[in-house]
Amino acid sequence: MHRHHWNRPEHHSRQGWGGHLRDHLRGRHGRGSGGRLGRILEHGDLRFVVLALVSEKSRHGYEVMKDLEDRTGGAYRPSPGVIYPTFSLLEDEGFVTQVGVEGGRKAYEITDAGREALENNRAGVDAIFARLDAAGSQSTDARPKLQRAMQNLGTALALRMQRGPVTEAEIDAMAAAIDEAAARVERT
Repeated sequence: MHRHHWNRPEHHSRQGWGGHLRDHLRGRHGRGSGGRLGRILEHGDLRFVVLALVSEKSRHGYEVMKDLEDRTGGAYRPSPGVIYPTFSLLEDEGFVTQVGVEGGRKAYEITDAGREALENNRAGVDAIFARLDAAGSQSTDARPKLQRAMQNLGTALALRMQRGPVTEAEIDAMAAAIDEAAARVERT
């Protein structure tokens, strides 16, 4: 199924796919800068981040979300509602391709066209990762990590329920795993 993203600013811009990176390198960071740790990612940067991470090894969305959260010390974690459309857009553009499904999760790898786009924007990508690393060095709050863990549990349950019918034994096993985790948290 082909998805169209014509309402994205990149499709209406004279600058094209990497224009926001050129602006960033020239010091024009766009509107909305500031906040807790400042804006970690500018509009459109996530596409390059995902592309760079997939260039290292094939990944699925939750690996990308976890990597970004770890890299920023919990200061930033994109939601599935942001990551998966980004993968779809990169796939539509021919920059990534699906390489398999693991536990209900689609894995992607970079294509030659994706490598070329990444290399053409290497300076901007390096600047983005520098911001991510800086955010990680400033973050000391554990709450985002706990929120991520709770979201992962909810997502894992939802994905499992979407795969099809669940037997009574599977329900018992899932409930036991959750109960065991709850008991371990209480003992911590």
